[in-house]
Amino acid sequence: MTLADLPWDTILEILGFCVGILYLWWEYHADSRLWFASIVMPTISMWIYLRKGIYADFAINIYYFLIAIYGYIAWTRARHRGNKANENKKSSLPITQIPARRLAGCIAVFIVLWGAFYCLLRYVTDSTVPIADAFTTSLSIVAMWMLARKYLEQWIAWIAVDAVCVGLYAYKGIYFYAVLYLIYTVIAFKGYRNWHRIMKGHIRDDK
Repeated sequence: MTLADLPWDTILEILGFCVGILYLWWEYHADSRLWFASIVMPTISMWIYLRKGIYADFAINIYYFLIAIYGYIAWTRARHRGNKANENKKSSLPITQIPARRLAGCIAVFIVLWGAFYCLLRYVTDSTVPIADAFTTSLSIVAMWMLARKYLEQWIAWIAVDAVCVGLYAYKGIYFYAVLYLIYTVIAFKGYRNWHRIMKGHIRDDK
């Protein structure tokens, strides 16, 4: 058997599954190393999504790659400044709740993107899942920015994305990813509670 004969789709799905679990573990603990996994995951996912005809999710992984760089800088910049001032690790970007005005802006951006991506998928591509694909893509764009800013509510957005992705990937036959996103959905609820606990702990420490 040559390298060309190997079941690369399955191999990449399994690899993406493993990296996704590592990413989820770091995100749950608000660990900045999650952004390294965020660079690896898009590289794997773009190949899988293109082969399966999930075009919007393919395109969004370019954004994921770029936002991963931004997120790492945003999460660690404050800590590096704190180290120069001989402060402790708690000087890193804190978990906060998103301001009402920014939340409204995020919702507006999501709605506009959902409509735009739906029209693109519906009338320009041969996508068989334009509504679901556009939904997960649009909300993921917003959720990744919220994650980069370390807003607690990013978990709520991911719960919605992950739940829809379970059905989408199962329908498209990407079963490892369907299982992965089922795990994501469950952990997202726990992640919200854990980040809320961490946020409250930081608030008490600052008093």
